[in-house]
Amino acid sequence: MGVVEEGVVGFGIIGCASIARKLSRAIGLAPNAAVVAVGSRSVDKSKRFISDNGLNPATVSAYGSYDEVLSDPAVDAVYVPLPTSLHLKWAVAAAEKGKHILLEKPVAVCAEDLDRILAACSAAGVQFMDSTMWMHHPRTAAMKQLLSDPDRFGQLRSVDSVFTFAADPEFLEKDIRVKPDLDALGALGDLGWYCARAILWAVDYDLPHSVTALRAPTANSAAVLLSCGASLTWKDGRVATFHCSFLAHLTMELAVVGSRGTLHLADFVIPMEESSAAFSFNSASGLSELATGWVEMPSQHFVRNETPQEVLMVAEFSRLVAGIRSGTGGSETKWPEISRKTQLVIDAVKSSIDLGFQPVEISP
Repeated sequence: MGVVEEGVVGFGIIGCASIARKLSRAIGLAPNAAVVAVGSRSVDKSKRFISDNGLNPATVSAYGSYDEVLSDPAVDAVYVPLPTSLHLKWAVAAAEKGKHILLEKPVAVCAEDLDRILAACSAAGVQFMDSTMWMHHPRTAAMKQLLSDPDRFGQLRSVDSVFTFAADPEFLEKDIRVKPDLDALGALGDLGWYCARAILWAVDYDLPHSVTALRAPTANSAAVLLSCGASLTWKDGRVATFHCSFLAHLTMELAVVGSRGTLHLADFVIPMEESSAAFSFNSASGLSELATGWVEMPSQHFVRNETPQEVLMVAEFSRLVAGIRSGTGGSETKWPEISRKTQLVIDAVKSSIDLGFQPVEISP
């Protein structure tokens, strides 16, 4: 059984996926969290994970099953980086054991499954949060402040988001993200989740009226999406588009266009530097008299952060968990609500593809 100091949230990691290495480091760097248990389908794999990631085997328990992690009383919360197809089973099981849940994205195969997860969390009074790390970066708050300025940004008109990377042949053949029984949403779930979240963030989580998948998506022989996109529309005239792909060069672009200003950034998911993140903003720009250049050039903004965004995410999640545990706070509902809205957009894109690229209306 793992050991945890008083006032620190004990984490159990369920599954030894590669992303779990990053979160293991983040939990270790967070001042109010500690890894106390690791579970895999074999105890040897858990022990290797503990050793490879510099965890102390004297204070971190290695288990050969996920159930053992959930039964460990030192585990207050679980981080779940399992394939999406397993999220429903193990997130519900964790909630029923009273464990708070930090769930890797995409959080579910569909909104119906997510609703079952969230219902279990609500019934147990445990905190739910998805692992969309950039939401917790201080740059995100700085950008939102500019987007909320009516004099400099005005009214939002459009949002465009792109997240792609060029996967190697081994990834395209063997990775769980291209297997229909493990991560059936493919690039739409893995990369499109970030694009949809960025769009929703920009519009203050106002769900679009209609979603239409872009034609000519690319899928593998098992019908798992490798590349796709969508357009989103709101009744008041706002529009958005996104593109996600395993087949194009690494790109993480976000552009938010208002009636008076425009915000751009080139690394919205993972900042190019861990300790600093940049974005540009231009307001009231125009062309020179002979249209040979711009006037009012974009301003460059740099947001320094001593703490990586994934550590800030763990710290915030742990703060909420500690409040629930001490009786001084309740579960924060905004995080499950944001997750559900993101899932609804992803579901609508998939439905539009299945319906021959017809528009799909979203009902909350």
